[in-house]
Amino acid sequence: MQLSLIFASLTKTIIRRFVLEKYPIYTEINNCRDCYRCVRHCPVKAIQIKDAHAEIIYERCTFCGTCVNECPNSVKQIRNDTDRVRMAFLSKRRVIVSLAPSYVSEFIGYEENFVRALYRLGFQAVSETAIGAALVSQALDLYMEDHGGAPFISTACPSVVELVRKYFPQDIDALAPVPSPLQTHSAYLRKLYGNDIVIVFIGPCIAKKVEADEHPGYPDIALTFREVREWLAEENIDLANIDTGIPVDFVPAKAGMAAIYPIENGQIETSKIWQGRFVEQSALSVSGITRVMSSLMGSHTSDFLEALNCDGGCISGPGTSHNDSAVRRKKAVASYVIERLSDPEVFTGDEDFAREVYEKGYGILGADAPAPTGLKSSDYTEEEIRGALATLGKTTPEDELNCGGCGYPTCREMAKALLSGLAETEMCVTKMRKDAETKVDILLSTIPHGVVIVNKDLDIKECNKRFITIFEDYPEEFLDAEGLRSFRGYPVSAFVPFADKFREQFYMSKPQQYRFRHENKIYRVVFFLDDSKSLLGAMFEDITTPSVRREAVIEKAEEVIRKSMTSVQQIAALLGDNAAETEIMLNSIIEEFNVNNSEAGEDGLMAEGSSEG
Repeated sequence: MQLSLIFASLTKTIIRRFVLEKYPIYTEINNCRDCYRCVRHCPVKAIQIKDAHAEIIYERCTFCGTCVNECPNSVKQIRNDTDRVRMAFLSKRRVIVSLAPSYVSEFIGYEENFVRALYRLGFQAVSETAIGAALVSQALDLYMEDHGGAPFISTACPSVVELVRKYFPQDIDALAPVPSPLQTHSAYLRKLYGNDIVIVFIGPCIAKKVEADEHPGYPDIALTFREVREWLAEENIDLANIDTGIPVDFVPAKAGMAAIYPIENGQIETSKIWQGRFVEQSALSVSGITRVMSSLMGSHTSDFLEALNCDGGCISGPGTSHNDSAVRRKKAVASYVIERLSDPEVFTGDEDFAREVYEKGYGILGADAPAPTGLKSSDYTEEEIRGALATLGKTTPEDELNCGGCGYPTCREMAKALLSGLAETEMCVTKMRKDAETKVDILLSTIPHGVVIVNKDLDIKECNKRFITIFEDYPEEFLDAEGLRSFRGYPVSAFVPFADKFREQFYMSKPQQYRFRHENKIYRVVFFLDDSKSLLGAMFEDITTPSVRREAVIEKAEEVIRKSMTSVQQIAALLGDNAAETEIMLNSIIEEFNVNNSEAGEDGLMAEGSSEG
């Protein structure tokens, strides 16, 4: 009964995750903060901004994991597949781990205990993915012996394979005609132990999940080190205090030299033909997506190109914890391999299976070789680009600041993204700033009263024409939007005679109201603070002819009361006493316009009491 309940719970969880988290990387949209950091760092710009949220375009994604590492709010998430492994445990099939050799750089000091922990979790066997790497190198050696060279791009990195398929289709035939080490390892395990097994890859790579999704069984499931760390924490398994009586066994044997695959140049060093050469010219290694892309952009030569998406190799994969420096991780792998080489029982290859890999290629998986995806590049005319730039408020070359705030390196690239539907105009920082300034200018120009906004240093941040003309006599043509901006940074004391009252408002629980006399006129000054209490606003209202203004306000207030009474009656049952309070509040606006006969102080100010805002 308990097993059936567990099975039902896991089934429900898996269904939910496969509906909501279909792809290896997904976005928690509700927490996206519109920072465009993922757009900025995505090497292939596979991010679409939609309704102010960043969403992954999976048809364009290479699953490199850059967005996962760069997202400051952890909005980009790795699909967690541990529940699928738990489901496999409930089956009668043997569950075997294909363990990436970079585990020694992820769990430095706890390498053996980590293997023990995998057995504690419920795995029935652990094998090293590096065995598949050895078979791949052996297969390529056989190819070179027959053909005199290997003019290929390595298929060891699934993210690079996705990059070629989607963005460099002209190089698709240059991909090595052999599957990845993980896929080859999975096929080898099935040859040794039959098809009635479940293969679970554990390593640093998110793109391995793509291999599992697209070629089920090679492997069946892929987990990252991050997922396994979380799983160990859930099970309260502490690597520092694990039972050392659990044997550290690998099937069919320990991996040997091929365990150096996760660092740059590792595959080349594993080759029987290239290994140990002081200078190797026919086989070259490059790591880091930017360098890989620049290499693919050049003309392909007869060289073998070991291309790895992550800087320095798989030891820097997006599924790692990055607890240690790259130098320490690299040294951990190198030390591990050197130690293994003295062990006479390490895996040294299987020539029969390697020849099968060489001859059949992806046929050992029952699959075809990678093919181009048909992703089309968008070519836009200069007229279309100029039109998109104009939408962003960029009508001259000087407007194209190329600030990168939108996530794209240039304004033209942003314009193309806009045309492709990948971006929104709100992503342009300069446009949003200009729009905000325009809105402020319009708002301030339509307010009939003088308005000034100052910071804590009492320097002017914004003001309108009415404020300036109350205190100074400037030519009308000077007080346009651009002219008013020239007053920014001026001390407010250059205009008002009571700047000290501005300073006081920052420290009061409620901003105050005053009246003051200036050039035979009486003004009401109403202060208001922003929520952060870093900006203070003041509105100056001419109340020299209060009777005229009072009558206008009374008329407006009465009209509002009259129109709102019908609605008030309809919702009275819901509002209760609030309905009556609404009418009282509106009537109080009228009463507030009764003139207060307080006498002015020496600075010309007459206090009117505090105000909410």
